[in-house]
Amino acid sequence: MAERQVTIVNRLGVHARAAKVLVDAAKGFASEITLEKTGRKADCKRIMTVLMLEAPVGTELLLRVTGSDEEEAIETMANLIANRFGEPD
Repeated sequence: MAERQVTIVNRLGVHARAAKVLVDAAKGFASEITLEKTGRKADCKRIMTVLMLEAPVGTELLLRVTGSDEEEAIETMANLIANRFGEPD
């Protein structure tokens, strides 16, 4: 299992387009990928659970990845979040 604290840095937070980008990336991995916020867990392969985290800019989340490709998955997912889901400043 790999874990990393991540912070939402894009100004709109995890909105519909950002969640879709995250889910599409997660679906490219065999590993189970979750985000956790204050006891609530979101399956990163299911857009509704990601949106239900209600994560605006500045939210700190725990990214947890378990599986055969966990190292590649955690790097990819953490970089995607750090780079604002590909959105401009």
